[in-house]
Amino acid sequence: MAYKDLRSFLKLLAENNQLLRISEPVLPEPDIGAAASAANKGLGETAPALIFDNIKGYGKAQLAINVHGSWPNMALMMGLPKDTPPKAQFHEFCRRYQNFSKGVVEERKTAPWQEVQITENINLYELMPHFRLNPGDGGLYINKASVVSRHPDHPDERNVGMYRLQVKGPNRLSAQFVPEHDIALHFQAAERENKPLPIVIAVGNDPVLSIVASMPLLYGQYEFQMASALHEEPYPVVTLENGLQAPWGAEYILEGHVTPGVREPDGPYGEFTGHLSGLRNMVSVEITKVWHRKDPIYEYTSIGMPWTEIDYMFLNTCPPLYVQLKEKFPEIQAVNALYTHGLIVIVSTKTRVGGFGKAVGMSVLTTPHGLGYAKVVIVVDDFVDPFNLPQVMWAISTKVNPKYDTVVIPDLSVLALDPGSEPPGITHKMIIDATTPAPPEKHGEYSMQVLDPLEAKDWLPKLQALMKHA
Repeated sequence: MAYKDLRSFLKLLAENNQLLRISEPVLPEPDIGAAASAANKGLGETAPALIFDNIKGYGKAQLAINVHGSWPNMALMMGLPKDTPPKAQFHEFCRRYQNFSKGVVEERKTAPWQEVQITENINLYELMPHFRLNPGDGGLYINKASVVSRHPDHPDERNVGMYRLQVKGPNRLSAQFVPEHDIALHFQAAERENKPLPIVIAVGNDPVLSIVASMPLLYGQYEFQMASALHEEPYPVVTLENGLQAPWGAEYILEGHVTPGVREPDGPYGEFTGHLSGLRNMVSVEITKVWHRKDPIYEYTSIGMPWTEIDYMFLNTCPPLYVQLKEKFPEIQAVNALYTHGLIVIVSTKTRVGGFGKAVGMSVLTTPHGLGYAKVVIVVDDFVDPFNLPQVMWAISTKVNPKYDTVVIPDLSVLALDPGSEPPGITHKMIIDATTPAPPEKHGEYSMQVLDPLEAKDWLPKLQALMKHA
């Protein structure tokens, strides 16, 4: 990779015209959230990252947002040309994902974030340029942190996850741990013994770590090892006194613990569903030590009404589903779980026998991620690009006869944040089979489909080259 941390990745974005530095004075609210929304909604799939270095009330503080917020930025994160299309990024992501076992975690003695250490009078309000991103947010949040934990009784069971953290005091946070998350299992074990759970919170990380921290890996798969597989080189960490590993390239490291037996109100918060979450009781975190670089860059993610930065990050949901499905069905070609973190999943596949698309759809619902998401599964033919919505809509509009091709399964589990669930956490789920019927299944007439000229694939690189020099 051409970068080692957030700073060097921002430099790479700037070199590729994918970073805008905003030096005019801005208010934390509403300017930062408004600018991020304008970039996502107005500049579309090639939007740049934004960095603010003149935030009123915060001195020399720097804040980066939308670092992952476009397909060019995601391609550069993977070390690919910035014009690499989403489907090609997906296949490269899958290739590296399957090299997880080759990932190496490299121990280092020192890290850049050790420049400043604070153990007394910690004040997160002063250390970071906090703001409310969306109208209706019930407080100040750290929303792009990688949180490191391990099982108190099984030290080899480690995890790095991304969870929203509401700032509740100078050294206190609330945290949303979904029951299915690894850290929730770690905390449950600690709380049963009335012991605090040590954690490390890393803010301002290299972009690959943010991707793997929010990725639905299997329990026990260590995210630092996956980060190594995606980087295709050893991933550097520093072990702290509490025994947890911290990423070498972070801007801030917060050491602390989750307090047993304590819950406090958290929310509302503008979620990836495009709706505000309600007010819920969440676990409480105490921060006991802070490390940071001398001039740290605070990173935030754009989230809310799609599409925002986090929707591009959901590319990380596609490879696990693809690998898990392909183990059962070699016919699977690609999986698109970008839309609202996989509440809709689109799978392209070759068809083995009649009814095969419905079988694939049922399998999606039984994957670890599908259990809590995958409210609607759309299955299309192998020649349909699931990342190309015009092609997907064509398949649905011409291949689907609702009499034969839709299946509704009642009362399945879904994440409670889904505003359509009733009661929260329960929903009907639907499979839409938009594949061409295969024997012995027979309905419709599909023998006269129009095909693209075979030579089109040869003309595409010619046209792309001409556009670069136009």
